Amino acid sequence: MNNNKEVVEVLNKQVAEWTVLYTKLHNYHWYVKGPNFFSLHEKFEELYNEASVYIDDLAERILAIGGNPIATLKESLEWSVIEEAEKNLTANQMVEQLSKDFTTVIGQLEEGIQLAEKENDDMTGDMLLSMVTSLEKHNWMLKSFLG
Repeated sequence: MNNNKEVVEVLNKQVAEWTVLYTKLHNYHWYVKGPNFFSLHEKFEELYNEASVYIDDLAERILAIGGNPIATLKESLEWSVIEEAEKNLTANQMVEQLSKDFTTVIGQLEEGIQLAEKENDDMTGDMLLSMVTSLEKHNWMLKSFLG
């Protein structure tokens, strides 16, 4: 890898996005209401558990390539384009927002994959591709839920 500074930035951006998503998913998990409570409560828990793994994997990759991962909520909110959860959303609004957020993150990850390829960083590229694959499946399911 010739220049890992840009790769570290891409990875830190994802640490930030996933840290905000982790909190947002907890919010949705706790506050979802309505006839789809049981299925969404469980799905949101699955997703925040996955987010937790991503945060750790991304931070460890940053450390492995000589960078310093973002490690505060303040930094995460400054770096992230994903916004915190709004209050009093319906279950459908939660799913719609999450699908929008996943679409945003998928686009960022695809750009990160291209950068990793340019920098000959196959490990980072593979990690980001795995995340895209999972997110695309989740996003398809969320959109299917919405009809």
